[in-house]
Amino acid sequence: MEFAAKITGTGSAFPERRMTNDDIARELTKFGLETNDQWIRERTGIVERRISNVENEAELNSSLGAQAAQRALEMAGKTPEDIDQIIYATCSPDTALPSTACWLQQKIGARRAWGMDINAVCSGFVFGVVTAEQFIRSGYSKTVLVVGAEVLSHFINWQDRTVCILFGDGAGAAVVEKAPARLSRRILSSYLSCDGTLSKLLYVPAGGSAMEVTPDVYAQNLHKFRMNGRELFKVAVRTLTECALRTLEQARVPAVKLDWFVPHQANLRIIEAVANRVGISMEQVIINLDRYGNTSAATIPTALDEAIRDGRIQEGQTVLTDAFGAGLTAGAMVFRW
Repeated sequence: MEFAAKITGTGSAFPERRMTNDDIARELTKFGLETNDQWIRERTGIVERRISNVENEAELNSSLGAQAAQRALEMAGKTPEDIDQIIYATCSPDTALPSTACWLQQKIGARRAWGMDINAVCSGFVFGVVTAEQFIRSGYSKTVLVVGAEVLSHFINWQDRTVCILFGDGAGAAVVEKAPARLSRRILSSYLSCDGTLSKLLYVPAGGSAMEVTPDVYAQNLHKFRMNGRELFKVAVRTLTECALRTLEQARVPAVKLDWFVPHQANLRIIEAVANRVGISMEQVIINLDRYGNTSAATIPTALDEAIRDGRIQEGQTVLTDAFGAGLTAGAMVFRW
């Protein structure tokens, strides 16, 4: 290996509107459904989430991604013209085509960069950083901008209380740069996986080429999330645990040597179960899902950015990230900040 890759900057952005659990409870009463703040908190750990107004240009997926990207570039001491490559992780793009990476490139003025979207849903940011690492290690790229951003609120059936309580909108970004192979501050290991036999645990039936969104399909909400929550919970705990242990073993870093764990922010009970199985204290776990909910590909980069900016994650510390998403995709990464 001639080169390694290191994360040198992070950024995040969220829409303005806060939607609390009480707000959701009031919305559901319109459809004869009941829930309350205590019920949601106990089952998910979520208190509120952010919801985009897509009539506001500043709150489009690519616009939130651009804000997060600019903050990440500033932290890394880079300009948009320094970027060789953009990897944009999202399952809720601005448009079916062109890619959201192209919209982002135009918005931040990254004229030298080529870009692409990837859709690994909630695992997208981890997949994106690992992909960036491979381009860097091959010598193809020197500076890669990785963005994980979602506007999931437009794919939610607000009459489905098992789904509408979970998700929010937001964006996170990281600058990944070339580094000497033996540099201490680098990505140490990663593990990615996929099990397509579990695709229907969480999916959107319509909106792709397999099913057009006709008036009848629209009336049935087939263009919105469908989820088997109970089964997904069990699979998530098992899969996240396996990914974490494999990645730590590959890095030759025992859990007791970790400084921080930044997991996908899907559900607090899932996070607690995984931390317990891997052997990580909850005091070492970075949590932001109470304030933002599950923002899919944005959960890890936004939590990571928050912890770096408030001083919890400090230079030289070792961090584990771990995610699972629809597909079922999963991935983990160990790096030294």
